[in-house]
Amino acid sequence: MFAQEEASVSISNSVIARDGAPAISSRKVTVLSKRQRKLRNALVAYSFIAPNFIGFAVFTLGPILFAFALAFMHWDGSNAITFAGLDNFWRLFEDKAFIAAFWNTVIYTVASVPATLLCALGLAVLLNQKIVGRNFFRTAMFFPYVASLVAVAVVWNMIFNPEMGPVNMILYTLGLDPKNMPGWAADRHWAMVTVILFGIWKNMGYYMVIYLAGLQSINAELYEAADLDGANSWQKFIHVTVPQLGPTTFFVTVMLTIQSFKVFDQIYMITQGGPGTSTLVLVYHIYNEAFISWDLGYSSMVSLVLFFLVLAVTVFQFRRQREDEA
Repeated sequence: MFAQEEASVSISNSVIARDGAPAISSRKVTVLSKRQRKLRNALVAYSFIAPNFIGFAVFTLGPILFAFALAFMHWDGSNAITFAGLDNFWRLFEDKAFIAAFWNTVIYTVASVPATLLCALGLAVLLNQKIVGRNFFRTAMFFPYVASLVAVAVVWNMIFNPEMGPVNMILYTLGLDPKNMPGWAADRHWAMVTVILFGIWKNMGYYMVIYLAGLQSINAELYEAADLDGANSWQKFIHVTVPQLGPTTFFVTVMLTIQSFKVFDQIYMITQGGPGTSTLVLVYHIYNEAFISWDLGYSSMVSLVLFFLVLAVTVFQFRRQREDEA
């Protein structure tokens, strides 16, 4: 083994020349071999990445780019694609359904994001205490998030049934006039409230788990120092818990915002965008235009608007977070 190492050292310090060919320094050979090893290692790494990247490119990136191009085209899925220019864009301002869907999406986001965040944080703080049945209640709160949406939506519609639902029965027992009973999903004035409540109830358990992880990572010495300073529970929550949960709250806010702008499944299962356009949101409007009306060019333009809307809100949140940290 030592003889081989000495031989390699001697070769590395020599000059290689054969058959009258120009002499090549062995250092260059060493450099070339290092580059070959790096190239081989890179190829091995890319071979592991390739399946996921190819799947992403074919099934995600490609359709996204095609949708961006299709936003400026006319196409019904069967006839030839024709160039539309900005026709689909100008059509947005004349489409009452799009305007209603846009504002309904904003209303849903503004109402559901802070409410879900507060409920998740409150549950996390409560279930982080040493109480009887803590693990059971954690599981019960998380269950709606992992349960089948179809089953959960059916149960929700039964609970909020205007005629025989338990919620209206309780309101009637409390003395509310039957004429003034909320119609919930069947009433255009209450349908969005029903959808928002459903979204809060279904999602708060998931974000509760994230907040629990954040609470358990807070240094206990901070609470001990607050106790020594005479802080009560509320003061410890405001001055210790909330600041320490800043990164977690930022993550939850971003995820909730994106999720709220993309809401579709619960709208489809509970109200189908009705009554009228009272719960019509952007993604459901995209679905209607693409797969009901088969106006794929216009639906792609609505998708483009939704993309830039989510992008703008996300960028704003990140910049606001950086300013707060600075």
